[in-house]
Amino acid sequence: MAGSHGAKDKKRGRRAAGDVRRRKNAARIRVFRATVWKHYHEHGRHDLPWRKTKDPYKILVSEAMLQQTQVPRVIEKYKEFLNRFPAVQALAKAPLSDVLKVWSGLGYNRRAKSLRDAAREIVRIGNIKEALAGLLPGVGPYTRAAVRVFAFNEPHTMLETNIRAAFIHHFHKGPSFISDKELVPLVERAAGRQDPRTWHWALMDYGAHIKKLHNNPARRSSAYTKQSRFEGSLRQVRGAILRELHKGPSLLKGLPFEKERMEDALVRLVRDGLIVKEKGQWRIA
Repeated sequence: MAGSHGAKDKKRGRRAAGDVRRRKNAARIRVFRATVWKHYHEHGRHDLPWRKTKDPYKILVSEAMLQQTQVPRVIEKYKEFLNRFPAVQALAKAPLSDVLKVWSGLGYNRRAKSLRDAAREIVRIGNIKEALAGLLPGVGPYTRAAVRVFAFNEPHTMLETNIRAAFIHHFHKGPSFISDKELVPLVERAAGRQDPRTWHWALMDYGAHIKKLHNNPARRSSAYTKQSRFEGSLRQVRGAILRELHKGPSLLKGLPFEKERMEDALVRLVRDGLIVKEKGQWRIA
């Protein structure tokens, strides 16, 4: 009997400790939410052009451009891109050379090709929302969730660098690498009963603010990868090749890069489907 009572006492003790943790976490979530909303109401980036539309195509364009690219660089390119390709049908019909020319300056040109290929698949299916349920070129879980949240105001779990920074700063102290698996329960609880669209705008703005103040806590995420320097990188060579080919087919003899780096860049551009060699000259695919 004594052993039975001891086991029950331990069970009650564990249950009580669990209740305390849940209450403590709930209180921390409430404080976190209030902090995020306060920052958004006072400093939110309400003027970002992609926040003034619910058009899923325009939001898809913005999400493709914002991958690994800072917001100030994207704003004017976003406007220019939509001026040239105002609807998904226009992008789907566009030659890759036209798409890359407008994209030039953003870097990571594979994103432009993937976006054009995704547009073609969307047009084939006939509906962006239906297309998002399947596989679209260049559209991963985050981008799919972002379009659903910002275009359709659906509740989805989203994790990107600003969101990671906000949650790691508030809920994970210390130097350890934090996995997304650890963050997801917090992200889901914090998003509960919040308006999906405006909550994620607020969360991203707050995370961007935290990154500036606290040396980017997202660096402690296991998903964090440091972007390589552009100067002297293969990205620089690839970009120079594409800018040269925007002028027309070329032998590419005058670019100031070592032969080995040129060859490496050309192989990768061909593999990515961005350029081809025809009649001894290189051109945009």
